[in-house]
Amino acid sequence: MQISLQNFASLVDSMAAGVQGACSSLIDLTVGSVLRALLEASASVALWLQYLLLQVLSMTRLSSSVGSDADSWVADFGLSRLPAIAASGKVTMTSFNPSAQAATIADGVTVRTSDGSQTFAVVNGPYVRAVGVASVDVAVVAMTPGVSGNVPAGSVIMLGTAVPGIDTVTNALPFTGGGSEESDVALRARFVNYINTRAQATEQAVGYAISAVQQGISYAVQENMTAAGTALPGNVHVIVDDGTGAPPAALLQEVAIAVDRVRPIGTTISVSGPSVVPVAVGLSLTLGAEADTVSVRSAVTSAITSYVDALGVAQALRYSRIAGLCYDTSAAITNVQNVVLNGATDDIVAASGAVIRCMSVDLALVTQTS
Repeated sequence: MQISLQNFASLVDSMAAGVQGACSSLIDLTVGSVLRALLEASASVALWLQYLLLQVLSMTRLSSSVGSDADSWVADFGLSRLPAIAASGKVTMTSFNPSAQAATIADGVTVRTSDGSQTFAVVNGPYVRAVGVASVDVAVVAMTPGVSGNVPAGSVIMLGTAVPGIDTVTNALPFTGGGSEESDVALRARFVNYINTRAQATEQAVGYAISAVQQGISYAVQENMTAAGTALPGNVHVIVDDGTGAPPAALLQEVAIAVDRVRPIGTTISVSGPSVVPVAVGLSLTLGAEADTVSVRSAVTSAITSYVDALGVAQALRYSRIAGLCYDTSAAITNVQNVVLNGATDDIVAASGAVIRCMSVDLALVTQTS
């Protein structure tokens, strides 16, 4: 349904024309007249009614619904918005006097950013710092899901929970993986796939089932193949990655359950994580005379690592992208040379069940003299 919208001035003009047309004599509709004031009051009410009509129309279609209206719209079909994802990473906990006592860091111990805005909890513990060992690396997950948990390196420096035998904490690398809840645009797109795959047992239906488990999942579907790569008629093998290269068993089980709901009768399924193709990136950067080499090194390393680690299952690492990433990172970079990926100058192509992950970034910095 389409309606012809009018602004305040056009509403008043239309009303004035209608009044004048119904009278045989000239009507006083000058600014300040009683009749014009009545018409303007009526136009204000008409604008309000027009607004209410637009609100109703927007909520009756998913393409124009937003926020909670979109949620309630898809909920009628048994669909819900995918939640935000918590960022994760590793922190290094250190003792000033490691020979005095050991330390045990249990799950649930918290650490915080320097401004206290983000809190992270220890997972996959307990971790033990033995006597004589100064530090231990600990895995943590953001307690508040969302992109705000993707904090930069060196920002987690406070202990939220006192741990005997631990004095300081820091994160050498930035935290990654945090994502906002599914957007309205993404929800609408997924709803279309949801409807189109309800009565199907196709690769598209399997793909939708996987994507609905969690945001940030990449996958590949291999038909008539086992996890070992051998032929098996009737088997559907799914390779899934959550961005880590080593998805947890709980996630693989969720994916298996989701795919099982849409598989055709008489077939079998198997689900596994990807194999990892490690990549060492090397390059030389020429910087301007006033460049801050420490910040440039950190920014370039972070940008390359983030790009490579965001590649999905079976996605290739393009050699030409590395130089572009460097130039986009800092205006202080005047030249990028000697780029190598695993010692070569070719793209790294992942197999159908593999993901590419960055193992190291070796930077050689040359500063121009002024």
